[in-house]
Amino acid sequence: MSRWSGRRGQVEPLAAIVAVFAVGAGLTVYAGVLDGTLPGQDRQRVAGPTLDHLESSMGESGIVEPGALSDARTATAPNGYHLNATLETTDNRWHAGPAPPQRAQQASERVSVRIAPGRVRPGRLTVRVWR
Repeated sequence: MSRWSGRRGQVEPLAAIVAVFAVGAGLTVYAGVLDGTLPGQDRQRVAGPTLDHLESSMGESGIVEPGALSDARTATAPNGYHLNATLETTDNRWHAGPAPPQRAQQASERVSVRIAPGRVRPGRLTVRVWR
């Protein structure tokens, strides 16, 4: 057999595509199972979406209303979880919910806060969630 034989190292295109698909599907399944079994991943799954939902229920056009904090807090608490929400600006602080324990999951985001009609200040909305 010559060194440049046409039979050497060749694979049918369909078999190569099937092999690449099988490897990709295997990696996807492995990553999904591994992600579900790693400890400490629950924090990201509860606090982040709760923060997003709370922020959207507190105001319009990305501007939150401090007066809506306590009403929105009760509406956005996940089933089986307790929720503490804090809204802060440089001059003011609003708080709703019971005091969180140390183990509480936390998420925080910068927001715009309507202090009065026509007055908007930068602030931070922090959510603590626990069972």
